[in-house]
Amino acid sequence: MEYKGTFVSTDSYMNMQLSNTEEFVEGEEPAILGDVMIRCNNVLYVRDLSSQKQ
Repeated sequence: MEYKGTFVSTDSYMNMQLSNTEEFVEGEEPAILGDVMIRCNNVLYVRDLSSQKQ
């Protein structure tokens, strides 16, 4: 599973809040989730896409 969204905030445990979030599962059409909170122990990596060409 992969989530793509706009980073909003984090807390002292590294839980992350994202807005305008899409969920990608094995190449299927993305599911639109909106605002989500991702618990810290579920995060494998974070990638910044804002500086890449679209």
